Amino acid sequence: MLDILDVMTSHQSTQTMKPATAAKKLGVYLEATPAEFQEGVVTRDELSALQADPPEWLRELRRDGPHPRPVVAAKLGISISGLARGGITEPLTTEQIEALKQQAPEWLQKERATQAEVRKEAARIKAKRAEGADSGR
Repeated sequence: MLDILDVMTSHQSTQTMKPATAAKKLGVYLEATPAEFQEGVVTRDELSALQADPPEWLRELRRDGPHPRPVVAAKLGISISGLARGGITEPLTTEQIEALKQQAPEWLQKERATQAEVRKEAARIKAKRAEGADSGR
């Protein structure tokens, strides 16, 4: 019986993830990653290594893009829904994002204002909850 337990513990499977999951965790657009990244699987150790010491392709993607929608939205200071309302459905490069900021189209100004209100309301609710928790002691 001990032999079976030894075999079982020595063959613990390494946790892996699909390339799409790894790309999401790295904050990069999957289709812009190298083919070997897209076609393989990524272990947790490999993901940690990529985060700790990113190779040139990863540094370049993070710097120049194209960026996935969550990153584009964050760089513009709006929500992902706001991107869609603004007609942005494709990944954008850093250069395109900067150009949009410079142009400041009406939809972007509106979405930024909406996002600012959402943040303000979230902060108000958080403060109210903290106040309630303090007075409840």
